[in-house]
Amino acid sequence: MHPRSEIQPGFWLVFWRELRWLRRRRFLLALSTIVPLTLMGVLVAVFHTGLVTRLPIAVLDFDASDISRSIIRTVDATPDAAVRVPVADLAEGRQMIVSGQAHGLLMIPQNLERDLFAGRRPEVVFFYNTQTMTTGNLVLRGVNAAVSSVAGGVRLSLRTARGEPTDIARSDLAPIPVQVHPLFNPTMNYIHFLLAALLPSVLQIIVVMASAYSASLDLEAFHRRRILNRLGGGLWPALAGKLLPYTILFMSVLGLADAVLFGVLGVPLHGHRVMLVLAGFLFVLSCQLLGLVLALLIKPVASAISIATLMTSPAFGFMGIGFPRLGMSAFAYGYGAILPGTWYLTARIDHTVRGTPLDLSWQPILILAAFVIGLGGLAALRLVKMRGIGKSEHARTSQILTEAIP
Repeated sequence: MHPRSEIQPGFWLVFWRELRWLRRRRFLLALSTIVPLTLMGVLVAVFHTGLVTRLPIAVLDFDASDISRSIIRTVDATPDAAVRVPVADLAEGRQMIVSGQAHGLLMIPQNLERDLFAGRRPEVVFFYNTQTMTTGNLVLRGVNAAVSSVAGGVRLSLRTARGEPTDIARSDLAPIPVQVHPLFNPTMNYIHFLLAALLPSVLQIIVVMASAYSASLDLEAFHRRRILNRLGGGLWPALAGKLLPYTILFMSVLGLADAVLFGVLGVPLHGHRVMLVLAGFLFVLSCQLLGLVLALLIKPVASAISIATLMTSPAFGFMGIGFPRLGMSAFAYGYGAILPGTWYLTARIDHTVRGTPLDLSWQPILILAAFVIGLGGLAALRLVKMRGIGKSEHARTSQILTEAIP
């Protein structure tokens, strides 16, 4: 009989057996479906607005002049900040920042209007918490834009009041105009980069954990490996049949998440859909093989799951979303490089917000394919070694039993 006809029925036998087992193992079923969908629903609910606007700040106005009130109104008119609370002194403003009631304190010094009309350069001070980088930078951007706008208007008025033509005064105030063209995500929409990156990060953790747990159930003991080998007509066809139901589940979860992102939340899809699907398939498969390798190398199953969680949980910090990978230390850069999620996220950004040409976007997909080949080869070597150890232990046990029987 042709070898393919022997493997094929065994492959499907393990496949349907795994589906039956999956219905009975509620923890594994919940880990593969309910948990990722619930976490994704929570993330969508948190980031569905996309833009952070109207962050409250406090104001300490020592000048109480027309110019100071103009600055306060302009700051309040920006989309980033909202002037909500006037304070009496610096101690009260600091307390509001520390308690989280305000994200910054705008302090307008005394005699601001007098110094400004006298041609001096008075300073408007803004305090904010650098530990909350996102909110702090947003309100700082709004305050800087508002204060610069008011100061520029006052200087322009002073020049024109002396009889200087408006065009010349404007060119003197800004001698080298700069045209700024933000690329890819000009509105700083958090859905486009933060939510789209968090979903694969969460899925990576779950795929590796579920794969390690599922594989350990059949590979932890020698007699279970023998049963799996007989059912599948070989360990590799059996493992393929065992992993395929989870591959389908995780691809369905990823597809559902992408349908919400692209169809409901409006994430741009400027690249190639086929390449995005290919990258997603290689990502899921490489995460499954990583879980399989951990299950083969680490015993018992609880330790394998713990190591899988320890490896993948901090992965988001090393993917280059919050901090560029080129600026990371050698350890951080290398740690990010050995995780499949980093390269899937690169391919995902290439084919969503960036719209990278096809000839320039193959690198992360090829690296994901290398992950699949490398992890598959490592799993094969470990299986061969475990088969040899199992056979020697079985032979030794048979010899002991034979010697014990008179």
